[in-house]
Amino acid sequence: MNTHIDKRCKKYRPVDPTQKVLVKQPSISGFGSSLGVSKFDQLRCRRALAEMLILDELPFRFVENRGFRRFCFELCPLFDLPSRRTIVRELYQLYIDEKMRLKKYFSRSKVRVCLTTDTWTSIQNINYMVVTAHFIDYDWQLHKRILSFSQIVDHKGDSIGKCIENVLIEWGIDKVFTITVDNATANTTAISYVIKKLNSWQDDGAVLGGKYLHDSIVAIRNAVKFVKSSPRRLDRFKNAVAHEKIGTKGLVVLDVPTRWNSTYLMLESAVKLRKAFELLGEEDIHYVNYFRDDENEQKRIGPPNCDDWDNAKVFINFLATFYDITLDFSASLRVTSNIYLKSWCTIRNQLNSLTTERDPLVSKIAVSMQQKFDKYWGGLEKTNNLLILAVVLDPRYKLGYVKFRFDSIYGVEESQSMLSKLKGVLLDLYEWYTRFYGSSGGGAKETDDVFSFGVGGGPSDDLEFGRLKATDEEDSL
Repeated sequence: MNTHIDKRCKKYRPVDPTQKVLVKQPSISGFGSSLGVSKFDQLRCRRALAEMLILDELPFRFVENRGFRRFCFELCPLFDLPSRRTIVRELYQLYIDEKMRLKKYFSRSKVRVCLTTDTWTSIQNINYMVVTAHFIDYDWQLHKRILSFSQIVDHKGDSIGKCIENVLIEWGIDKVFTITVDNATANTTAISYVIKKLNSWQDDGAVLGGKYLHDSIVAIRNAVKFVKSSPRRLDRFKNAVAHEKIGTKGLVVLDVPTRWNSTYLMLESAVKLRKAFELLGEEDIHYVNYFRDDENEQKRIGPPNCDDWDNAKVFINFLATFYDITLDFSASLRVTSNIYLKSWCTIRNQLNSLTTERDPLVSKIAVSMQQKFDKYWGGLEKTNNLLILAVVLDPRYKLGYVKFRFDSIYGVEESQSMLSKLKGVLLDLYEWYTRFYGSSGGGAKETDDVFSFGVGGGPSDDLEFGRLKATDEEDSL
């Protein structure tokens, strides 16, 4: 049959795989299209299929669905659709190719990388750790790449530090700018370990030697657990929402008790649906009995009453500012270091205001948070000075904005001392870059022309003072 088709059949004309056809090509902006030429490529089609599974988060068996296979046959009969096992191998090869490309980029460009780490323990009591890299390429585009997601032995500083070291070695990264961690005590040991390793690998491995490197809630959480525990209960809750004519698109979300931002989202969604929860308490006997049953030989707290909902509103108002700032500062598609000082001052002003709040619940929490805040961000010696220098280098703020903030928080006398130390860090940073990357030798010299711009008592400062004062008032309650 093959001989007949290939050599003798006059009606069959095989398609030349190198022949190009006219196609519509999407524009770079994503809007509209233009006419172009293309040719069929089996390998490119298979790679595009693998990328589709990743981008759309589709299961491997999707490629074996009857409807999808029929669609592909009608679209392009020449495409040999792979099985799920074949596409798994293609996905793994795609991962290897992308990994080698990124490693080659790190090796060739010698880009300086900012790392973020996080550790947690699963319900199976297995310890995990993720390491993410953030860097800016030569086109000034911000990139985010997950370098490692792996198990670790424990949450001790040495284990975390060795895991970060292994990731840096695996990816060929020897230039680290900052490492962002949570407030666990073990991370201090981990960062010290990484800094020691970076400095031992090469002199410019770390910048400047790495020196800057509740019952109402429980009651509402239990109510949300009841709703989310089975599809039937969720359907009854949806009916209650419809009965109360609550105009909201989303439903309640269950929080992670150790993550305050998820608790904020849970409370915010639950308060909007408060009437639906109250209707369950009136008409759903299963909801009422849920709080009468014992959990681990203890009665469940709840259901939430009026005081619990009022307390939830207080928590929402209390956490809203911190959630917004965290969301803004944790953005991964743009640089955020230059907004650090403004966010830091906003939080400090909020805490100072909330400590004198009439509500004793808010005041007590604010005092506790302020103590924790001062522990990690109390002064210049506890703050990553490079984040403040990012504000100095921002043409919208410069050193004048930093001086204004320091004056309003610490007073003029202490502010002068802090600014002097900050200038010293700026000089050290300039000297460090000049020593390792400068083409012509020489160092920085502190002069009034360099550092007094926007800081002295000139006319430009008088014009800026009104704007700065208005900004400071916006940051307070």
